[in-house]
Amino acid sequence: MAEVLFYEHPVPLNRNEHKDMRLKGVPNVKFAMNAHSVPLTGVEFGIAARDLLIVFGGASMAEAGPMALLGLRENENLYVDAEGHWAANTYVPAFVRRYPFVLAEKPAGQEGDDFTVFLDESYEGFNASEGERLFMEDGSDSEMLSKAVGFLGEFQQNIARTRWFMEQLVKYDLLEPRNVRLQKDGTDGKEGRSINLNGLFVVNEEKLRALDEKVTQELLREGVLGWIYAHLLSLINIDRLAQRLDVREQAEAAAGITRN
Repeated sequence: MAEVLFYEHPVPLNRNEHKDMRLKGVPNVKFAMNAHSVPLTGVEFGIAARDLLIVFGGASMAEAGPMALLGLRENENLYVDAEGHWAANTYVPAFVRRYPFVLAEKPAGQEGDDFTVFLDESYEGFNASEGERLFMEDGSDSEMLSKAVGFLGEFQQNIARTRWFMEQLVKYDLLEPRNVRLQKDGTDGKEGRSINLNGLFVVNEEKLRALDEKVTQELLREGVLGWIYAHLLSLINIDRLAQRLDVREQAEAAAGITRN
């Protein structure tokens, strides 16, 4: 997963260097405005499928991972408006919600836990006078930080389970390439343009139905068979994503903004 997405200046959380740092709530997610996709864990599929298009992206099937497609143009998140507000009543992936903290693997040879907590020092909510403290006066974690670290730990566990899930999809050859192509209508007699998204994969329903009963039972027992069907149901959201793009382009045309 693209762990550094959003993070401009990630540094390890340090009890001494950050002992006076506070985190003030910021009512926007401007840091996610340019993300046209973000990684997704399998446990999110059920709720994310209501609003988001869930596909698998990567250079090959073996390297593919689940992601929520958030835009149809490069560097554009259609779920975040110009003020940085995420679309109301729409699922926000955990990958976005964990910011400005992140767990990262320690370099080989370093002692201690396998992962350490990083934070983005560039995040506008960090300061020394407003908001909740990261550490208490005695150096212990504040309640806010404890909850954030707990969320990171849960997220990391979900990543591990999702990797196992992807291994099963590859093992049983359930993925197939899927190119997304949208034809946009032209205006004022001009020829319309097409949008092509490559490097995507989806589950092949025919191969899924042909799975051995023993394998199907294993996927059902592990709780991941539902993930597959949530992914398949989410594919209809390509139409809703296209509608979001239409609304965005209409607003740009009204404002005289031109994008390639």
